[in-house]
Amino acid sequence: MGELSAATEAVLLAAGLIFLLALALGVWKYVQMSSSPDGLAHPYVDTAHRAALLYSFATLLLAVFVQLSAWSETVNAIAAFLVIFYFVCAIASYIWHGAKRDTDNQVRDSVPGTGAFFWSLVVAEIGGTLVLLAGFVDARIL
Repeated sequence: MGELSAATEAVLLAAGLIFLLALALGVWKYVQMSSSPDGLAHPYVDTAHRAALLYSFATLLLAVFVQLSAWSETVNAIAAFLVIFYFVCAIASYIWHGAKRDTDNQVRDSVPGTGAFFWSLVVAEIGGTLVLLAGFVDARIL
């Protein structure tokens, strides 16, 4: 098996840590479900758990693109960690609202700056992924 780049190893570590967070959030979700009269956790506890699971595996996909990309390790690391930063920010916001139990819809009950943050997330996640995917296509398909 070939060597992994340092950027790939860092992204894999991030994936593992996000997955570990998802497992811990699953415990929190279970505790809320087991003590709730309707058997449900707060919507944002549920969302945090599911998002962390999904983002952990999405981060693994980023690691593959980082490893197989034609771009420099620096470009790949910046693109990947820009995406990962916003993954973690999204999970953190779900944890925040789940812990506070202050809303079941953070868009409807948003605070100033939410829209700007959302659009920066869109640009970073799609842009970072596009950079990595283009690097993969350049190296392996073209």
